[in-house]
Amino acid sequence: MVFAAVASAAASPLPAFSLTKSPCMSDGLAKEHTQSAMVSLPSSHKWRMVIAYDGTKFAGWQYQQSPPTIQCLIEDALTRATKLCRKELCLVGASRTDAGVHAWGQVAHFVTPFMFDSLDTLHAALNGLLPQEIRVREISPVQPQFHARFSTTSKTYHYKIYNHAIMDPFRCLFAYHSTYKLNPVVMREAAAYFVGKHDFTSFANAAHNDRLGNPVKEIFCLDIVETGAVLQLEVEGSGFLFRQVRNMVALLLQIGREALPADVVPQIISARDRKELAKVALSAPPHGLCLMSVNYNSDILEPPQGCPPSSFGRTHSVSKCKLPFY
Repeated sequence: MVFAAVASAAASPLPAFSLTKSPCMSDGLAKEHTQSAMVSLPSSHKWRMVIAYDGTKFAGWQYQQSPPTIQCLIEDALTRATKLCRKELCLVGASRTDAGVHAWGQVAHFVTPFMFDSLDTLHAALNGLLPQEIRVREISPVQPQFHARFSTTSKTYHYKIYNHAIMDPFRCLFAYHSTYKLNPVVMREAAAYFVGKHDFTSFANAAHNDRLGNPVKEIFCLDIVETGAVLQLEVEGSGFLFRQVRNMVALLLQIGREALPADVVPQIISARDRKELAKVALSAPPHGLCLMSVNYNSDILEPPQGCPPSSFGRTHSVSKCKLPFY
């Protein structure tokens, strides 16, 4: 039995675990699209994390060392906490968010050749090692067949627009500022055209067709919620192409300004040509976008037998105040 050493930022050392190791399944980072059925080996254990981050100063999720990415920093924290290399951890994220995009409910999985006695200490250690802009909200044991990316049933994104002449300085990092008065009624009319199963080639970034994959996606709902000066676009779909949500938002902004009619949406969808959208709208900026949740069937989230309970973070209490009140 050994104890994993962690940096001084961690609250306490990790609990003991078995030394039995197994080979890594795959890199989990390069060529993720080849991992159509990634399954842990019998002697390995798989863990799911729910992660929130302020993406302002990071170069997106996907691994690269400079400038830093979310995946790179989480792998570094996991490596320091578990003493496993990144190839052994096989960290995979559900969504490869772009530079500047935020997340409240990003999901990732990693594997270890040992079982943790408790996930609370690992959880505290990771959040102690990560920068304050990145928080692990939950760590849970999952079935070997679970895959953060390929097991998804849907993803939900929100895009915030601050529609006022003067920008709220407390929202400037998380909402797009539109000084044009937007008409939410016509925006909702246009949003309804997106709902359903369509070929969204027109809304995929033209410079990244190598990541296009299957352009047919299903949008389950696209709502526009108005709260004071804030318009929030809430979209849930089976999956999204590269920059698809930001391009959809860009077109809705033009329609909300009443520069275009609502029925331009089906015309651009049917064109299946990114150049058609480029004639009337540019991509909306990344900082208004947030990945809110990644959804799965409940059965695949059932924990295996004999695993520690999920960790949602520890709270602390003071039994006796050590400082006098004045």
